[in-house]
Amino acid sequence: MTAPISTTAASDRAYDHVKRAIIRGDLPGGAAISENALCQEIGVSRTPVHEAFLRLAAEDLITLESRKGAVVRPMSPNEAADVLEMREAIESTAAARVVRDGRAADVGPALLAVLDEQQHAVADGDVDRFVELDAEFHGAVIGASRNGIAVMFARTLRDRQQRLRHHLMRLRPEQLQASLDDHRALAAALEAGDAARYAAVLGEHVASHRGAL
Repeated sequence: MTAPISTTAASDRAYDHVKRAIIRGDLPGGAAISENALCQEIGVSRTPVHEAFLRLAAEDLITLESRKGAVVRPMSPNEAADVLEMREAIESTAAARVVRDGRAADVGPALLAVLDEQQHAVADGDVDRFVELDAEFHGAVIGASRNGIAVMFARTLRDRQQRLRHHLMRLRPEQLQASLDDHRALAAALEAGDAARYAAVLGEHVASHRGAL
């Protein structure tokens, strides 16, 4: 019973390690991933690494090629546009429900707490922390809608959206402050119960990601 558990844990470790590197941009699109090098880097055998590669391939994060092995799959501009379009539609609809159902006050304190932490991340130039808080901010709004379908779809888009966020913030560091300003405007629109204003600001906020790839 010990061996399967150990293999599963090793596979999860390899999967998490590579997935994090892809989303952060440490492994850019087109980069080849050496199975042997990865085994040595994280201290696992080839079987769990191969299992991790199969999971990542199923999520369209890598492709498995006969000669090159595992290669990071680039996110195409069309795919990025699709992700952003769906993300905007889900969140604007969720925000409208939050306003309609009078739940803005419930989520307000959580949003303000995230904004405070994001300000510290901007001051420190901590892109990784800022991006995590970015997802937390938007996720809180969607969660406050209590729309289970919206939450499910947002989770499905999360990894691709995080990959876009990392790419944008590293390519254009000035977007950290601009993104924080947008978040403040979004929080203010929600507090004012102005769903139309929220949708308008969100549209501009999402547009800043377009063309990043």
